[in-house]
Amino acid sequence: MKRAKITVIGAGNVGANCAVWAAQRELGDIVLIEIPEMEDRTKGRALDLAQCGPVDRFDARITGTSDYAAAADSDLVILTAGLPRKPGMSRDDLVETNVKIVGSCSEKIAKVSPNAMLIVVSNPLDAMVYTAWKKTGFPTHRVVGQAGCLDIARFRAFIAMELDCSVEDINALLMGGHGDDMVPLPRYTSVAGIPVTQLIPEKRLGEIVQRAKMGGGELVKLMGTSA
Repeated sequence: MKRAKITVIGAGNVGANCAVWAAQRELGDIVLIEIPEMEDRTKGRALDLAQCGPVDRFDARITGTSDYAAAADSDLVILTAGLPRKPGMSRDDLVETNVKIVGSCSEKIAKVSPNAMLIVVSNPLDAMVYTAWKKTGFPTHRVVGQAGCLDIARFRAFIAMELDCSVEDINALLMGGHGDDMVPLPRYTSVAGIPVTQLIPEKRLGEIVQRAKMGGGELVKLMGTSA
């Protein structure tokens, strides 16, 4: 049986960890792509991850390179490349730089893997998804952004911290784009089937909602980046 081929563009914190999780779950063979100046580091990361296979008991071929030819015929491409947020920056401050990076990567991927599914992670997410869609020419159902699940995960995590319960007991819903104007919906959020509005006072719940909306900014202040 032919294994899936997954290409991760960008081997920084997000891309490298994405490769680790995909390998550990044996989702397919993995290609890590970086700019030529970082090719040796990327090869090293791929080799290091491959050597974890015997310990973690996963079997995946892992390649690190700067050559997009290695991504030929990928089933899935995950685009993480781009300038990360720094303290004092909003996601929108990244538009001018990252639209060029994401646009260039998208064009290269379209040439070597015209039938791939493309997941965009780069910020500002909504604008980068649009850029990738325009540059690849892929149908809309094959270009998606990783955002809503992250925002909901943050919202669920903060509720679990507040109630000292398992995140697995929390169901939540959030609407809007991946930015400070996202809309967490407490009235559609429950803990073990109990509406969260019955468990957390309105004022405190509002603070948790605001924290979820600013979740990326909080990480930037603490770590210097949200990546």
